[in-house]
Amino acid sequence: MNAQRLAPHPARQRQLLLLGTGTVGSAFVERYQTLQQRGVALPSLHSVANSRTVLRCGQAPGQHLRQARSAPVPTAPRAVGVEIDALQAGDVVVDATASDAVAEQHAAWLARGMHVVTANKLGAGAQLTRAQAIVQGCAASGVRYGDSATVGAGLPLLSSLRALIAGGDRIHAIEGVLSGSLAWLFHHYDGKRAFSQWVAEAVQAGFTEPDPRLDLAGEDVRRKLLILARASGLPLEAAQVRVHSLVPAPLARLSLQEALSQLQQLDVPVQDQWQRAQARGHVLRFVGCVDGRGAEVGLRTLPPDHPMAQGAGTDNRVALHSDRYREQPLLIQGPGAGATVTAAALLDDVMRIHAIP
Repeated sequence: MNAQRLAPHPARQRQLLLLGTGTVGSAFVERYQTLQQRGVALPSLHSVANSRTVLRCGQAPGQHLRQARSAPVPTAPRAVGVEIDALQAGDVVVDATASDAVAEQHAAWLARGMHVVTANKLGAGAQLTRAQAIVQGCAASGVRYGDSATVGAGLPLLSSLRALIAGGDRIHAIEGVLSGSLAWLFHHYDGKRAFSQWVAEAVQAGFTEPDPRLDLAGEDVRRKLLILARASGLPLEAAQVRVHSLVPAPLARLSLQEALSQLQQLDVPVQDQWQRAQARGHVLRFVGCVDGRGAEVGLRTLPPDHPMAQGAGTDNRVALHSDRYREQPLLIQGPGAGATVTAAALLDDVMRIHAIP
């Protein structure tokens, strides 16, 4: 009955709406056009939208993306989801934003029979009730929630986790280097240059959020850990994850511009931990972990042969401990940051949905 209610009209092509025209949204449109030129079957890109405007795409999505990016700020805020009214059951909403207001609508769109593909971690990685509503929306309407871009920028983390569970495996623990920016920082930091200089370089390179405190505080890792834990069947509340922020309280209270000029407040605490790790022949890694004892996010001192101590650059590295992988965890590693790989993950989910009759 659900399939009959939700299936788009046979004569009508499935439509696609892109929310968010920043770096990920721009990379999404670029890859969309590349795949189109290769003849890959894709839904029609109906519109692109951001907090300022919504534009119909027609045959020139790149042009309309540029127009949306340069649109003036409206005098009154646009209502979230107004552009969704143009869509029907079976169409696809792509959320390339980091907006809580947009993520709050995911469950409602799913309940209306629209698929949702997202890089926005505030859907399944925020309040537990919101994550549960997303699962319920999918179950009630028979639609898909494409979330592979929310953790690991498209690495086969969530798909592997779900495949294990579907096969009857039981997950005992998940631990991972889940932030590409923090991975980069602690792979490079060697005690010779101030940590704040590495942070400034990471900001300049686009590895962090424009406000690097969002990465350094561990909130991004908390959200990703929640998504993984909930996908494994653990109904974890955000407050149950202990987060050890790298941001000193005085730095956290400053405005963005003031904070960027005061990043040296990070230096002494990080250097102290690095020196203690070096004295033991160990390394520092920012790790999220959930197991039978609880869930925790923070900087850890690890021996060089520890599964989380490996990798390079912005690599994410995740270990899944389960009945099947009891003696040695299943390790998944690869680039965990960047607009290009994130956009590719979004389009992979779009193509999987488009293959549904």
